[in-house]
Amino acid sequence: MKKAFIHQTALLFTYSILLVACGKSGNNDANSANNPTVTTGVANAIPIGIAFAQTSNVALLGQEGTDGVKIAEKYFNNKGGINGRPIKLVYQDTSGDEVGAINAFQTLISKDKVVGIIGPTLSQQAFSADPVAERNQVPVIGASNTAKGIPEIGDYVARVSSSVAVVAPYSVKAALKQNPKIKRVAVFYAQNDAFNKSETEIFQKTVKNLGLDLVTVQKFQTTDTDFQAQASDAINLKPDLVIISGLAVDGGNLVKQLRELGYKGIIVGGNGFNTSHIFSVCRALCDGVIVAQAYSPVYPSEINIAFRKAYLEQYHREPPQVSAQAFTALQVYVESLQSLDKKSNINKLKLPQLRAELNKELLTKSFQTPLGEIAFTPVGDVIQKEFYVAQLKMEPNGINGKFSFLSIK
Repeated sequence: MKKAFIHQTALLFTYSILLVACGKSGNNDANSANNPTVTTGVANAIPIGIAFAQTSNVALLGQEGTDGVKIAEKYFNNKGGINGRPIKLVYQDTSGDEVGAINAFQTLISKDKVVGIIGPTLSQQAFSADPVAERNQVPVIGASNTAKGIPEIGDYVARVSSSVAVVAPYSVKAALKQNPKIKRVAVFYAQNDAFNKSETEIFQKTVKNLGLDLVTVQKFQTTDTDFQAQASDAINLKPDLVIISGLAVDGGNLVKQLRELGYKGIIVGGNGFNTSHIFSVCRALCDGVIVAQAYSPVYPSEINIAFRKAYLEQYHREPPQVSAQAFTALQVYVESLQSLDKKSNINKLKLPQLRAELNKELLTKSFQTPLGEIAFTPVGDVIQKEFYVAQLKMEPNGINGKFSFLSIK
């Protein structure tokens, strides 16, 4: 077995009761998926599930994932799909909580009978929804799940989003490169989100490993809008650097209020800042925020050039990290299905067998993606070579901005 799974039993038990009350259960899902071959969809298309947030305060991040897979669907179908057979994306809204993600996974597996799933949007959701895929032996690839422990959930769980433990330290080192005199550091994090709790642990460890003084750790909620008390407490301790682990809306508002209260030092944002939607939150006050990234629009590969061109034509802005990762997740499925079909005709495989063989195939291959060359560890974590650090640069109008990449060599 690729890995053992240990999780919060009480939490899943509660959700299980909710799902049973709705007439859904893991056993029923497994039974309903055990018979058909993959023949659902238009023109015998192969269904792949997309479980992203379309509603709630997470919808902006979910939309970026949706943008990426839509471009990938068109791109790969135009190139012949799975050896002449098209793919068809099937969408289910995870909303912004764990129950929404579980329901989306249940529907994709038992009703839509997808061969694999991309999602969910948040790591917090993945810890509850991924076990549903694991129990039903359905491959799932996280496109924006970077918290510690995601791939270890089960044999059928992988991700193309690099662990925060790998990415986060780059931004702190970039801040020190800009100001070698940094000594005092204040940390903020959203305590109700699994990813941000995981990320802040990495940030705090990095601060200590670099010999810096962690003067305060301030907590907030992703639903908060007023950060005056936490910001004032931190500013009174005179930090040279502020590090924030939050999502775009709460994180952006925290940046705005720190600046309005007079903080003039460097701000480092976590992975939740990797979206152009943050520009509309903190506007001109976003300027200068440093963010580590696992994607660069100017990475010089053939597929990234094609992806970037398609994204610019469709959305008239540079592609963000989550869109590139979502594109990559679908690419992994497509290329794995293509290679599997050449070994054994997938049209003749029953759905459970296809899911199992697809899961094995994707873990053994390497892929040339918009993120660069990637592969997977035996446990399902992404192996990626290239990482970047960007600084938010706002235009004079204070409304539009861009990610300006810094040298980290």
